[in-house]
Amino acid sequence: AVLKKRLVKLVVNFLFYFRTDEAEPIGALLLEHCRITKEEENVFSISFIEEPESKYCFECATEEQCQEWVEALKRASYEFLRRSLIFYRNEIQKMTGKDPLEQYGISEEARFQLGAHRQ
Repeated sequence: AVLKKRLVKLVVNFLFYFRTDEAEPIGALLLEHCRITKEEENVFSISFIEEPESKYCFECATEEQCQEWVEALKRASYEFLRRSLIFYRNEIQKMTGKDPLEQYGISEEARFQLGAHRQ
């Protein structure tokens, strides 16, 4: 449980972390199958379902900043984006009567179906 000051950058579903004096990341966390938890006023954690003993804690400058990070990280996973795409696909189909993915030839792909799970 050693505290280290790091800068972080969220890119799609990767959280890159940097030493404060370096431009290249020293590591990255893939935000899949993980839990984002608000711990304290300015602290949140990331833990992974497959590795429950590993937990990464992050401290923010303010409560508001901490809440923004928690919300952004929860929306960053592939699974969240897939569910959102399916939801909006269904809403568009209800409104227009047409499948918006059909024009791209991908409407029947398993990853865009409600009950599909990646293996």
